[in-house]
Amino acid sequence: MADWPIHASWKGPIVIIGFGSIGHGTLPLILRHIVCDPSQITVVDPSTEWKHLADKQNVNFLQIALTGENYRSVLQPLLQSSEQPMIVNLSVDVDSLDMMRIARTTNALYIDTVIEPWPGYYFNAKVSNAERTNYALRERLLALKTKLGKGPTAVSCCGANPGMVSWFVKRALLILAADLEIEAPQPTSRIEWAKLMKRLGVKGIHIAERDTQRAKNPKPVGTFVNTWSVEGFISEGKQPAELGWGTHEKKLPPDGRRFKTGSKAAIYMERAGAETKVRTWVPDVGPQFGFLVTHNEAISISDYYTVGFGKDVSYRPTCHYAYHPCNDAVLSLHEMFGNGGQHPKHQHILTPDEILSGQDRLGVLLYGHKKNAYWYGSQLSIEEARSLAPYQSATGLQVTSAVLAGLVWAIENPNQGVVETDEMDFERCLEIQQPYLGNVGGVYTDWNPLKGYDGLFGGPADKRDPWQFSNILVR
Repeated sequence: MADWPIHASWKGPIVIIGFGSIGHGTLPLILRHIVCDPSQITVVDPSTEWKHLADKQNVNFLQIALTGENYRSVLQPLLQSSEQPMIVNLSVDVDSLDMMRIARTTNALYIDTVIEPWPGYYFNAKVSNAERTNYALRERLLALKTKLGKGPTAVSCCGANPGMVSWFVKRALLILAADLEIEAPQPTSRIEWAKLMKRLGVKGIHIAERDTQRAKNPKPVGTFVNTWSVEGFISEGKQPAELGWGTHEKKLPPDGRRFKTGSKAAIYMERAGAETKVRTWVPDVGPQFGFLVTHNEAISISDYYTVGFGKDVSYRPTCHYAYHPCNDAVLSLHEMFGNGGQHPKHQHILTPDEILSGQDRLGVLLYGHKKNAYWYGSQLSIEEARSLAPYQSATGLQVTSAVLAGLVWAIENPNQGVVETDEMDFERCLEIQQPYLGNVGGVYTDWNPLKGYDGLFGGPADKRDPWQFSNILVR
């Protein structure tokens, strides 16, 4: 686009926490679409690897690792201003809830891409697997949301997924309703959206992703390579597999466990998500294995589309991530888990210039309805990503453009308190984000987990209902 639109303006300080692949990819989008003074922006990061990009764009850089002990003393001076400040938290190992608390006390707007804890949470063998889940993290968030009430907007989990995919679900539902010739006004509340999904007969949703980006040079043995945060992927990959649990499901998986408190919209499994495979489908590639890596959206989407409360729930969709990362990341996972899950000593995030070709296909597969299954999402190539914005892989741009959309929405809706992306105006957010998403659209498929399965070694077990999770899970 020759003339990129200005979506908002901001006069106060902007503090960007974390300047890895997503942080240094988000900064140019902020400067492109939000009128602000670069001298009012401060990047906070423990590494100087990408400091030159901050210097190039005339923003301040503070090299320091935030901790539970120092974050207030570090951040408060940066947020003191006669104009409202903003916190853009794109880090790992920085507690999101503590960042929301200091945002509230300093009257700052806030956004992050994940509910992140302080270091040690993900790998703490002294606590139960249930306590290490995203379900537990989200329950903490919901408690804080209730405690804080209305006030400066704090957008939780607003990246590609979680984030953008929640907006895709709503758009896909409206398309599916039209194609099924079901007349219904566009929902305006959570319960109306949930009743629409129930009426359409959707049994579940895969966040179905395939990253085909490939590097120019082969992956070195012993180095964990990925197209986005290695630390972030390892952390979520080592958490227990978990998923939103639908009312159509007949039985728990053998190592499935229910939660004892909260909404009980999800279950978890006594195994690592990045060691748990599921059957899924994406356009062009077709059927594939994905990893059932835990993600916040798997829980928030199932919860959001629940009809009823407590023991009186009449409908809830199953929802989970089904992720096939780039080939280098798959090989990296095999090496790591083959080595007893030992943390890799060497890590590398592929820069856009190191990627030879490929796409990131990321969308939502709504299944079990009268048209079988419908995938709606973004198909973005590395070539498109490089042409659209600096410092971006296809994977990164899907995330950074969602952060931009969330920031603009927060500026336009500044007094909403803590907000999950399922609750945001999906049309406005996608309007902002879509120019960065490549080919956006939907595809129907006749695939199901039993289709083409040879059954030689056991596996899918319920032929009466192909969409049972017992058929989707690879055993």
